[in-house]
Amino acid sequence: MTTLHRSQLPSLILLPYPPSPCSHVLLDAAYRPSLRAALSRLRSPKQATTLVVAVACPLLHGQFMRSKAISWSQAQSLVAGLYSLIAVVCAELKISTELDGGPGSVDVSLVLIDHDRNRRINVEQRPKIEPNNTVVVDFPTFAATYHPWNYIFQVKSELGLELSRLYLNLADGKQVLLQEQLVLVEGGLTMHGAQSDSPPSPPPAQGHPVVCLGGTFDWLHPGHKLLLTAAALLLDVPPKDSGEHCTFVIGITGDELLKNKKYADLVQPWEVRARNVILFLSRLLQLLPRGWKDGLQPTIVEKDGDFQASFRNDTISILCVRIQDPFGPTITMEKMDALVVSGETRSGGQAVNDRRVEKGWNALQVYEVDVLDAEEVSDKVAKSDNFATKISSSAIRQQRAEATTSAKI
Repeated sequence: MTTLHRSQLPSLILLPYPPSPCSHVLLDAAYRPSLRAALSRLRSPKQATTLVVAVACPLLHGQFMRSKAISWSQAQSLVAGLYSLIAVVCAELKISTELDGGPGSVDVSLVLIDHDRNRRINVEQRPKIEPNNTVVVDFPTFAATYHPWNYIFQVKSELGLELSRLYLNLADGKQVLLQEQLVLVEGGLTMHGAQSDSPPSPPPAQGHPVVCLGGTFDWLHPGHKLLLTAAALLLDVPPKDSGEHCTFVIGITGDELLKNKKYADLVQPWEVRARNVILFLSRLLQLLPRGWKDGLQPTIVEKDGDFQASFRNDTISILCVRIQDPFGPTITMEKMDALVVSGETRSGGQAVNDRRVEKGWNALQVYEVDVLDAEEVSDKVAKSDNFATKISSSAIRQQRAEATTSAKI
């Protein structure tokens, strides 16, 4: 059993209901003060730190636990807006956001919690771990499995303090908290427009048994985290006693294809990139009664050069495979349902389906994820720092190369 020092533990900030409509400007007004305070507090010149940003709001549709559905386009848009804001705030504070960022960096993961404040939760009972058929969990399940923490940041607003009290009541007995670990941070301005001002909600999307995503995932940053989270939201998770599982296939570019990248000597080896993908996903998918008291690293199995991991009583299977061509597993695995792309890789989705149809296979349902966009959040950062380029893997490698050169002078 691994015993972690408190400083090695993640910290938590619970954000209250997002504004409506959920635009970049309103997200900035609602959450910037809280995120800025938490990130400033966590930045340490001695080590990298980890922050879990949990957003609690009604996300799932459906009366029964095994027939939940999520409005995917709205959920991924919320995730994109929040990761954009996080990246902007970190850029302003000069905080590195990549996983494995080293001293001074803050590795941020966003977790969505399905929570309706009008739904009664009995805080007198020990919370049960009750996952549904999506990767999104309810508040009692979150409290029962996400612990222990280094700091818990409490947003100083009516809704923020209400959420914090609920979490602490549900998580009572999971860890002994010192008063200094509960940190109050300023709340923002949350606005909810009239119902007529908000666009109608798109219909909830049904999940898929097999979802695929591809990329380099070098120096895992907020853009990667957005793609991985959005793709995971499409999984249809079977019951734990069914003997079945859903599969998330992540094609990760092989080392050979990256030899001509800028600063190729700083490209992380495939094994490191794959492990970091699975580590990040474990923060969204792992549900253990002991939380991470036994360690933060998930169990990874290497098979035929690929990496595999399982979560939630083996109902979710993660498969990281090496990509040696533009198509990867989409044209070698027939049993596949959905493909997640970004705006940059939209044409690749069509090319994949053309090849699959040629082989007599089903075309994949293609989902496009929003891009990280700083312009509406911070015009200054977007224009002066070339935000979109700054958080790319190549930009991170360049920054590391320049830092190494400066250190030698």
